[in-house]
Amino acid sequence: MILTDSERAELERLARRSRINRNLAFRARLILSSAEGLADTAVAERVRTSSHTVGKWRRRFLKERMDGLFDEPRVGAPRKVTDEQVEEIVVRTLEETPKGRTHWSTRKMARAAGVSPDTVGRIWRAFGLKPHVVRGFKLSNDPQFIEKVRDVVGLYMSPPANAVVFCFDEKSGVQALERAQPILPMDIGRPERRTHNYIRHGRLDLFAALNVATGEVFARTKRRHRAIDVVHFFKELDAQVPKGLEIHVILDNLSTHKSAVVQAFLQKNGRFVLHFTPTYSSWLNLVERFFALLTDEALRRGSHTSIPQLRQAIMNYVEAHNEEAGPFKWTKTADEVLESARSAGERTLQLHGHGIAKELCKKSI
Repeated sequence: MILTDSERAELERLARRSRINRNLAFRARLILSSAEGLADTAVAERVRTSSHTVGKWRRRFLKERMDGLFDEPRVGAPRKVTDEQVEEIVVRTLEETPKGRTHWSTRKMARAAGVSPDTVGRIWRAFGLKPHVVRGFKLSNDPQFIEKVRDVVGLYMSPPANAVVFCFDEKSGVQALERAQPILPMDIGRPERRTHNYIRHGRLDLFAALNVATGEVFARTKRRHRAIDVVHFFKELDAQVPKGLEIHVILDNLSTHKSAVVQAFLQKNGRFVLHFTPTYSSWLNLVERFFALLTDEALRRGSHTSIPQLRQAIMNYVEAHNEEAGPFKWTKTADEVLESARSAGERTLQLHGHGIAKELCKKSI
């Protein structure tokens, strides 16, 4: 048996893939041993098989070369679920709900369609159906939706020179909640356990500004949520930014952000330029992503017996975040965001004919 250089290289590569395809690696080692001029019995002893198996794969290789080492596709068992049954399950999933319930489960659909729950699960996965999942949405009714989207996304993707861009918002009503009974820590084979009820120890508001370029967060906690508190926060932020740089702030349309007190501060301090997101569009503000991480990683599973303890936990998280901070990269262009909004508006219009959807479609077009 004579091997070409390319065949030998390919066989040696396949022989090293025993963890990926054990059978193919075995056949490659068999052929390589045969190419050394060994008899079938010697090859069988080396690869620990029978001489009959060695002869079988030698003949297949001599006849089909490398293609002969691969298994041919197998027909498999005939289908037990017809196309009509698949269509019925998909249609019922999309257009009906079980009696007295809001959505289907695999078991309920299996009983209704006369198939197994595993079959229903495979059909749902094939068509991307997830009856148990629900997502929230809110269409913006802002008359300046397009202009504000282009303004905010433009700051993310092409920030101005000699300026720093911050995403600012307040996380209001953060509660200091103490579990009614001690938390039982995680152990081997047992998750952390806690009571469902809790004791309230007050609340505070978190003011945070995310530096778009670095991902670092400047944060302060307040006991109240007033326009003067916003001004105090802006003054502290102003002290953190090197002189000579403009401060562009992306924020929502909360009334305290547009109050007379804030406007008076902006007139005195010429460094600040405010950029408002459209109404119902908090997803445009990158600091909301930081708030989500804070909730998931520090607050939801915490147990705090006082406001000072809650404040310390928040500031510890901010410090840890800033030590390993990286920018939250915005990837969608303004046109892509507007196209997504237009598609959402058109779908809502088709299903419900809502007035907000009509306006959004007109604006986006």
